[in-house]
Amino acid sequence: MSFNRQIVLASRPQGEASLDNFRLVEQALPELAEGQVLVRNHFLSLDPYMRGRMNDSKSYAAPQALDAVMLGGTAGEVLASRNPAFQVGDSVVGMGGWQEHFVVDASQRGVLNKVDTRHIPLSAYLGAVGMPGVTAWYGLTQIIRPKAGETVVVSAASGAVGSVVGQLAKARGARAIGLAGGAEKCRYVVEELGFDACIDYKQHPDLTSLSQALKAACPDGIDGHFENVGGLILDAVLLRANAFSRVAMCGMISGYNGEPIPLQYPQLILTNRMKVEGFIVSEHMELWPEALKELGGLVASGGLKFRESVAQGLDAAPEAFLGLLKGRNFGKQLVKLV
Repeated sequence: MSFNRQIVLASRPQGEASLDNFRLVEQALPELAEGQVLVRNHFLSLDPYMRGRMNDSKSYAAPQALDAVMLGGTAGEVLASRNPAFQVGDSVVGMGGWQEHFVVDASQRGVLNKVDTRHIPLSAYLGAVGMPGVTAWYGLTQIIRPKAGETVVVSAASGAVGSVVGQLAKARGARAIGLAGGAEKCRYVVEELGFDACIDYKQHPDLTSLSQALKAACPDGIDGHFENVGGLILDAVLLRANAFSRVAMCGMISGYNGEPIPLQYPQLILTNRMKVEGFIVSEHMELWPEALKELGGLVASGGLKFRESVAQGLDAAPEAFLGLLKGRNFGKQLVKLV
């Protein structure tokens, strides 16, 4: 009999999440039933949205259940199959959660997807050619819809989502301006990813200073903004926004511990006739094939660059996740299990 190691949600955070909210458990692997597939997870995806699900509050997704495996995207290999659509050795992605193995009824469409790792590394299917990449693609192409010559600003620009937003904006002839924390991340955003400029928000702790930095980087104002952070950054962007500018609201990581995030000048949304739209990428599955085709082609050809922060082993997942919420990661945060 084989055992499976899992990380479960032990308790709900009061304010900031901590290591005490997680627990490592071992369980016997069940025998496969007809239609089921056993997957050995090689990579586990850590994403900011998971923090919201740890709370027992109304949101766009049901909360993470207590004493259940932490939810999350995984990429791995089929170890055993009683499903004709999957063979032993297939590379697959799914929502396997924070565990070393998972058993899934693969007859439901979309719960497990085969991927081709000949030109695209397996880990990329959890980042640039996965949910974060499609999130970037959707917010940029469906909400911001940049025209050539327009200026697009991206917060958390060195992260898994933000880094793709800027590169896709550049591919469409727009100017891309990033915001990131620290000189090293900003240098990467400009020199490696090809953004036109990147502002280190840690050097601009107040609205006046950050707004001035945005003014210098965006002399023609801001036409599109992809928001991952909220708070001070959104305030500064509103001060520099052009008439008819568009904001794709993807994340508000500055409020993930439950603190309110007031807007200082919401009247600017009216003054500038702005479109501000929130979105959840899983509600737009009909566009995923189009997005993944462009993203996969760009990664395979080297036209889309990405970076990964990789923690080693399942035990490292909780600490890596808490680090992600504090911006300690550089690029897409993964846990390598094999």
